[in-house]
Amino acid sequence: MREKPDHYTDQAKQQGYLARSVFKLEELDRRFGLLKHAGAVLDLGAAPGSWTQYVLRTRPEARVVAVDLAPIRLPEETANLTVINDDIFRPELIEDLRRLGPFELVLSDAAPATTGNRGLDAARSASLAEMVVEIARHTLAEHGTLVAKIFQGGDERELLKQLRSEFRSARACKPRACRKDSVETYLLASRRH
Repeated sequence: MREKPDHYTDQAKQQGYLARSVFKLEELDRRFGLLKHAGAVLDLGAAPGSWTQYVLRTRPEARVVAVDLAPIRLPEETANLTVINDDIFRPELIEDLRRLGPFELVLSDAAPATTGNRGLDAARSASLAEMVVEIARHTLAEHGTLVAKIFQGGDERELLKQLRSEFRSARACKPRACRKDSVETYLLASRRH
């Protein structure tokens, strides 16, 4: 069932963004300075493309690689965008992305198709987030940052614990632009000092 448009949906439309989710990234960027040092950005699960749009508008000089199974059709033309229509679970993708990296910022707002079964949806989201982390391990620059969506109620605490052991800092954060009844949260991990 499609959710009703809200303030963020209307605002996204007015500003020419493809989805309301852009305001989640905008808030995370404001709070944590995600794009400040990002010359190369990898956006996993990028469709419909609002996070990619935000990066390109905020850091027009950044090189962006956007990956999704679904088509990504941005209204803006840009020479420094590479779109890859692929499955993030395809093993060879990591090697393809390594050749395009390293990336100072790896982003993922990817979510599974939901079933309504909270446990199953959380497990599928955790599987996606774990794959995003695995890709980041191979493509993230030495001082890079990772942002990955995960549904609460699954393995988010275990994944956060793992990130804390591998990165200089790691935390969970739920932007205000998330719908009130949403179970999504974002894991942020940074190799920066």
